[in-house]
Amino acid sequence: MAGEKTEKATPKKRKESRKEGQVARTAELGGWISLLLVTLALPPVMRGAAESMTSLMSACLRAIEDPSVEVATALVKEASMSAFLALLILGSVVLVLSTVITLAQGGFYIASKMAKPDLKKLNLIQGVKRMFGAQAWWELAKMLIKSALVTGLVYQGVMALMPMVGGLVPLTTTIELGSDHAFTLLRNVAIAGVVMGALDYLMARRRTTKQTNMTKQEVKDEHKQAEGDPMLKGAIRSRQLAASRNRMIADVADADVVLVNPTHVAVALRYRPERGAPVVVARGAGVVAARIRSVASEAGVPLVQDVPLARALYRSTEVGMEIPTELFAAVAHILAFVISRRGRGSYAGTHRSPRAEGALPEVRTAGQRRRRTPSAAAPRPVAGAATATASASARAASPNSSGALATRR
Repeated sequence: MAGEKTEKATPKKRKESRKEGQVARTAELGGWISLLLVTLALPPVMRGAAESMTSLMSACLRAIEDPSVEVATALVKEASMSAFLALLILGSVVLVLSTVITLAQGGFYIASKMAKPDLKKLNLIQGVKRMFGAQAWWELAKMLIKSALVTGLVYQGVMALMPMVGGLVPLTTTIELGSDHAFTLLRNVAIAGVVMGALDYLMARRRTTKQTNMTKQEVKDEHKQAEGDPMLKGAIRSRQLAASRNRMIADVADADVVLVNPTHVAVALRYRPERGAPVVVARGAGVVAARIRSVASEAGVPLVQDVPLARALYRSTEVGMEIPTELFAAVAHILAFVISRRGRGSYAGTHRSPRAEGALPEVRTAGQRRRRTPSAAAPRPVAGAATATASASARAASPNSSGALATRR
C-alpha cells in the first residue's frame, strides 16, 4: 500500500527522530548489569572489609589496656577511611559501567523537541490506544515474567537454607553458607534480569525501527528537499538562460558585423585591435537568429550573408570565444569589406559576402576547442597576422578609415 512504511529511515530522518526522543533504549538493562556487577564484586570487597575489621578489633583490644583520645581518634579515622574507600571503588565502577551501557544503547543526545509543549499528547483517544497497545501488553508480559523468575529463584534459595535454619548446622557455618546462598541468589536474579533487559532492548530497537521507517512518498519528498524540486530547478534554469540570452542580445548593438545564413543562423562579431582576434558576442539559430538580425538592423550593424562562414563560426564558437585561427583570413575579408562600406556611407543594412566562394578550412567544434591544452592552442602571432591583414585591407579599401574597427562610429 502507498501509506505503508516500507523504506529504511534516511540519516536525516534518524537525526530528526533522535530529537524527538525516538531512540532504542531500555533503563532496565543498565540496572540489571550493575546489580550483577555488585554481586560479583561485593564478596571480595566484604572479605577485605572483614580483614580490616579484624585488625581494627585487635587494635581496639590493645587500646583498652592504655586508653587515650588520640588512639581512639586514629582508630575511628582508619575504620571510616577503609569503609569509604571500599564503597567509593564499588560505586565508581557501577556508575561508570551504567553510563557506558546507557551510551552504548543510543549515545548521548538531547531530545529538544520533547521539551516543547505538544497538545497531541493530551489526546484522550491516543492515550487509550497506548494503554491497550502492543507496548502496554509487552510491559505487562515483561513484569509477569520477571515476577515469576524472581519468585522461583527466591523459593529455591530459601529451600536450600531450610536445613541450616533448623539448627542442624553450627551457627558460624550457617552464617557463612547463608551469605554464599544470598549472593548466589542475587547473582541468579541479576543474570535473569540481564537476559530480560537484553530482550527488552531488542524489542525497543524493533519498535523504534518500525516507527522511524518511511513511506516511499516521504523518501521522495526528502530527496526533493535535499536535491531541489526538478520543476523548480528547471524553472530557475530557464530564467537563467533567458537572462543570459537577453544580455547576449543586448551586446549585438556593440558588434561590428553580423554574419547570417541568411535566415537560420546569425553570428555577431566584435573586433578590437588591442585585444587580438575578433570575439563572438552573440550567436543563435532560428528565433534567436531572427532576434539578433532585428537588433542589428535597429542598431545600424551591417549584416553580411555568407552561408559557409556563418555556419562554420556557429559550429566552432560560443559566446565570448575568439574566432578559430583557421577562419582568420575569411573573417579579415569580411571586416575589410565592412570598413570599406562605412567609408562609402552605406555601412548598415544587409550585404552579400565579398569573399570568393570556396571551401573553408575544417574547423573543430566549440567543445573540442575548449578541451585543447594551452600548448595546442594557436600562437598569438597568427592572430596578429590576421589583424594586420584586416587593417591593411581596410586601409586599401577606404583611405579615410582608421584601420581600427573599434572606431567604426
